Formats: sequence, structure tokens, C-alpha cells
Amino acid sequence: MKQYQTDLASLMLRVALGVMFLAHGLTKLLVFTPAGTAQYFESIGFPGFVGYLTMVFEIGGGLLLLLGILTRIVSSLTVIQMVVIAFIHSVNGWSFSNAGGGWEYPAFMALTALSLALLGSGRFSVLSKNREY
Repeated sequence: MKQYQTDLASLMLRVALGVMFLAHGLTKLLVFTPAGTAQYFESIGFPGFVGYLTMVFEIGGGLLLLLGILTRIVSSLTVIQMVVIAFIHSVNGWSFSNAGGGWEYPAFMALTALSLALLGSGRFSVLSKNREY
């Protein structure tokens, strides 16, 4: 029973993180547009191409997490991304409702991603060899 609960916890974290990443990546693509995203990244001191890479990572990584493919790798990269974002937002204070957004949400996402990196995909993933539901 304990392994089932661990696999279920992994599934819930994967879906939550995957949906969040898809939502953010698709917002960058469809709402802000790739050029607008690149311009924003330049305005905060990054090269514009980092905006494109971020979009690709968030959309692709979100899909991979939903499927349970390369979960530990994607989650580990997510930890790095979210720590950087938390650091960028740290000047805005704690609350994400502050102007420019706070650092608590990206910090929470980093901890969620770290938990998922430690758990792995679990058996409720497309590549699982152990499909004892």
C-alpha cells in the first residue's frame, strides 16, 4: 500500500507541475508572443534567446511531466529555473501580488519540483514497467 501512495503522490505532483508549466509556456507563446517574451527577458537583463528557450522548456517539460518521461531530469532543471526566478523576484518582496511579483510562488514551485525529482515518475507514467494498478 505504501508504494501505491508514493506512486499516487508522484502522479499528482507531476500533473500539477506539468499543467503549471504548460500554462506558463503557452501564455508566453500565445499571449505575450515569442518576440514579446524575448523582449521581456532582455528588459530584465537576459539575452532574448533565453525567452525562447524558456518557452520551449516550459511547454516541452510540461508535456514530459504529464507523461512521466524524464521526470527526474525535467524536475531537476525546473528547480534551477525556479530558484533563479525566486531570486529575480526577491527584490519585490514575499507576496506574488506585489508589483512585479514576489518570490514565494517560484520558491514553492522549486520545492515541488525538488520533491518530484526525489520521487521520480512512479508507476503511473507512460514508460512505467510496473503497471500494477
